[in-house]
Amino acid sequence: MRLFEAILDANHRAVAGDASAGLRPADYADSLPIVALTCVDPRLNAFFPNVLALPAEDFIWLRNAGNIVTGILTSTMRSLALSCAVKGGREIAIIGHSDCQICKTTTIQLLDKLKAIGVDRHRLPENINEFFGTFGSERQNVIKGCDFVRSSPLIGLQIPVHGLLLDLETGRLEWIVNGYQTLTSPPPPMTPSALPPQIGDPTDTIGSFKEFALGEMSFPQTKIGELATHIENLVSDPASELGSEAGRGVSPAAQPAPPPVKPPLPQMDAGWTKPPPLQVKASPLPPMRKAPLPPPIRPRANLRRG
Repeated sequence: MRLFEAILDANHRAVAGDASAGLRPADYADSLPIVALTCVDPRLNAFFPNVLALPAEDFIWLRNAGNIVTGILTSTMRSLALSCAVKGGREIAIIGHSDCQICKTTTIQLLDKLKAIGVDRHRLPENINEFFGTFGSERQNVIKGCDFVRSSPLIGLQIPVHGLLLDLETGRLEWIVNGYQTLTSPPPPMTPSALPPQIGDPTDTIGSFKEFALGEMSFPQTKIGELATHIENLVSDPASELGSEAGRGVSPAAQPAPPPVKPPLPQMDAGWTKPPPLQVKASPLPPMRKAPLPPPIRPRANLRRG
């Protein structure tokens, strides 16, 4: 049996009550030490590395909240790579556990808990779930973490990546991802968000200036006026083609009727003389006569009294 096949066999026999269940690490010296990523839950302190039947010197223990891997070039991936390259890790195991509090915490609850310790929402990234790597299933979180590790350029293709789930009530290990079986298969494709930015990517700031040659200060060789002339030709050519096509396919429109010609005025005889203008004398107005004034009204003296 290979290393993790022997570990799972010893674990299952021990959980079933076999007191003699165990592992002889010397038989698997070529596969040791292993690098394990687990959660920071303090309940795990009583299980590792005993649950794997390994001595402490053959167990490189990495921990973060929720044993979360969020990308192929993250700080967690850097620690895994250094553990293999510098500390000599031969196999990797992503180990989740049951009753994970990170899994049970919703986004709203997480924001409330952060606010309770003085972290306001405006100070956090826009996508909370993506940044913290929150998840809804311990099993899916382990599978996702194994996919990231297998796809990372920092991890050698000859290193098996296993995924396990620990039951905190019984101590039983479940083998979710068999690293020996996936070792010969190609790594799964990663989503664009998990990949590092590439030069020339539209979302990359540096890539937007890729046409500028640093140090050369080279500029376009187009002369002034060539661009305007080129655009004018592009506009005029289709317009002329359109006019020619219209002339071949459509009959010319009827021309409007010319305006009526007025007959010329009759010519006068050359010997005819123009008569002198008429002179009209205005008769003087008669003098104004004043109308006589009426006689004054005088009161009568013989008035009758009643």
